[in-house]
Amino acid sequence: MTEPAPKENGAATPRSGLKNPQAAVRGLGAGTLVLEAIVLLLAIQPIRIMGGHLSGWGVGAVVGLAVLAALLAGMMKRRWAWAAGTVLQVLLIACGLLHWSLAVLGLIFGAAWAYAGYVRKTILG
Repeated sequence: MTEPAPKENGAATPRSGLKNPQAAVRGLGAGTLVLEAIVLLLAIQPIRIMGGHLSGWGVGAVVGLAVLAALLAGMMKRRWAWAAGTVLQVLLIACGLLHWSLAVLGLIFGAAWAYAGYVRKTILG
């Protein structure tokens, strides 16, 4: 059996030991999304140079997803932001139809997002 969290001033302290676990989890989600936005923007030119035949629509889709990721990073206080981040990962995987490397990036960042969700569930319950 586990012991309940010790009480401080009548309120239970978080089990994680963090002073503000919600802010920590928001920071993890925001950091993941910012990193994704940067990688997406940096991936455009190598895909084009390496014979990737990424069309104007493909470049536009990648830039749009990067902007969406950056916007979501700033909105992590909203309840729907985590679900929107999941949709973003699915859209990135779907962009694999434009170029296979985008699907690979989608799988990598989808796994990172799933891990961030696991950490969120573990810390916040």
